[in-house]
Amino acid sequence: MKNDRPKQGSAKDLLSKLQIDVESSMPLADEDLPYGCSHEELVQALQTRFQALRRRQCFQPGDLVTWKPGLRNRRYPVDGRPAIVLQVLTEPVFDEELNSGSNYFREPLDLVLGLVLEEGEQRGNLLAWHFDSRRFGHWK
Repeated sequence: MKNDRPKQGSAKDLLSKLQIDVESSMPLADEDLPYGCSHEELVQALQTRFQALRRRQCFQPGDLVTWKPGLRNRRYPVDGRPAIVLQVLTEPVFDEELNSGSNYFREPLDLVLGLVLEEGEQRGNLLAWHFDSRRFGHWK
C-alpha cells in the first residue's frame, strides 16, 4: 500500500498547508516583475547590482561604511546610516545557514561592523555583526 501523505516538514507538506497545488501546471513564481518594471529594467537592475557586488573596496578598522545601493540583505545597518569597521577578516567565515534556499546560505562574512542601535533593549550600545564586505561602500 502506497503512502501518498508527504513527509512532515517537507516542502511538499508546507506547500500543501499553504494550499498551493504542487501537481498543477502553474509555476510557483509568477511572471510579474517587481515594482511593475519591464524586462529591460529588470535586466538593467540585475546587471547594475552584479557589477556593484563585484566592485570591491578596501576597508580598514575605523572606516565608516554603508550599504551599496540595491545590495542590502539584512535589517541593520539601516539604509543611509553608517557603521564602523571593527575588523577586516583575511579569511571569511561562512554563514552556517543550512537551508540553501536562504539568501544567507554560504555567504562569505569577512567584515566585522560596529553598529549603534536606535531602538530596543540594546539602544545606544555598540554591537558587532559580521557582513559580506562586497555589499558595502565607504560612507560619505
